[in-house]
Amino acid sequence: VYLAAFVSIGVQITGLAGEQGILPLGETLDRALAEQGGEAYRRLPTLFWVAHGDRALQGVAIAGCLLSLLLLLDRWTRLSLVALFACYLSLFHAAQPFTNFQWDYLLLEAGFLAIFLPGGSGLVIWLFRWLLFRLRFLSGLSKLVSQDPTWAGFTALNYYFETQPLPHLGAWYAHQLPEWLLRAGVGLVFFVELVVPFMMLLPRRYRLFAALATVFVQLLIMLTSNHNFFNLLTIVLCLFLVDDEFLRRWLPAKPGRFAGPGPAAGGRARRPAPAVLVLPLALLVVAVSAVQITGFFHRFEPAGWPARLEEAVKPFRIVNRYHVFPTIRTERIELEIEGQGADGDWRPYRFAYKPGDRYSLTPVVIPHQPRLDWMMWFVPMGHPINMYWFDRFLERLSKNAPAVTGLLAENPFADAPPRALRVQAWRYRMVDPFERTAGEPWWEVTYLGPFFPPPRGF
Repeated sequence: VYLAAFVSIGVQITGLAGEQGILPLGETLDRALAEQGGEAYRRLPTLFWVAHGDRALQGVAIAGCLLSLLLLLDRWTRLSLVALFACYLSLFHAAQPFTNFQWDYLLLEAGFLAIFLPGGSGLVIWLFRWLLFRLRFLSGLSKLVSQDPTWAGFTALNYYFETQPLPHLGAWYAHQLPEWLLRAGVGLVFFVELVVPFMMLLPRRYRLFAALATVFVQLLIMLTSNHNFFNLLTIVLCLFLVDDEFLRRWLPAKPGRFAGPGPAAGGRARRPAPAVLVLPLALLVVAVSAVQITGFFHRFEPAGWPARLEEAVKPFRIVNRYHVFPTIRTERIELEIEGQGADGDWRPYRFAYKPGDRYSLTPVVIPHQPRLDWMMWFVPMGHPINMYWFDRFLERLSKNAPAVTGLLAENPFADAPPRALRVQAWRYRMVDPFERTAGEPWWEVTYLGPFFPPPRGF
């Protein structure tokens, strides 16, 4: 999972945060220092305080890939885990807001716990189970406290497959399912997110059911959605619900396979992490997560020492709040960016993955996450954070910045920058199978008008 994450962000990082990227990291660090002074180093823990150019960004991504391979080969394991956490945390902060997602939080939290895992600490294994519990339970709880009418009315899946960020062919077929089955699917979601998580903390029989139910739902999501490495990571966490006694029934006997934390046959002895480190870690995780869960129930922000404790660990993302799709959109709005050439004609920019061409659907890109395409899904909401980076994105397009245009499938102005840019808004609706024949479009589109007052000249 680490390898997939580093490869994915590595091929995009210069376009997102490089010297000529959408939000150059150098500008971010300079602004943080100007506004926060020395406090900026604590709030933005990153290796890029030393160097933040394109080579530094690519170097950390490549280092993450190499360290991931070391981890796969079980070489210098704990040292590799420490370095992997430092590298991904650095890229996480470098590419904000393009890395401000639940799966990035989850990878950092799981990656930090993994540092203490070699050697077989039973307490760390329970911390992994607690992490999986929080991920699943808080995702369900957030759907309840959001008071979203689609979740409350059991109609969320009537819209989700059509309005999710990057729907592939599986989403199109799922959208055509009968309404009773879609409503049953919502019931299944509530069951596996609000009831099943408690089974993760019970004896083996219940834990195994929780693992199987969670994996089953994650596979269904992968069949109907492009959620990068998120589902794979969740499945990996389910391994902590399974113990050796269960595995003995399914795996062939082999000397040393179930030797426990000590030296396996012909292997190396590996000491567990010292209790002086693991016990304070467990107390910290439980304390901060208890504050977060209490806040979900009572819908308040912590104050006093709980707030200070949560604020202290937040930059490192080692304990997080999870809320996967607490609300569901009921219509899909897509933005089309067009540039005006010297001949006066307007030509569209083509994105590599997000819906644009009504004759095509997003391909299956798991475990890759095309960050720009994903973030375009948020822009129609008009949130100031998204409007800020989107405006910078348009500025880069106006200058034909290669690092940014390289994130697109097609740049219609490869030879010279456009004279002006404009943004058009369209409503997309998945075509009913009874209305569609071979060669017909997958999407029915309706023009809504300009997203910004056109044209935007530069």
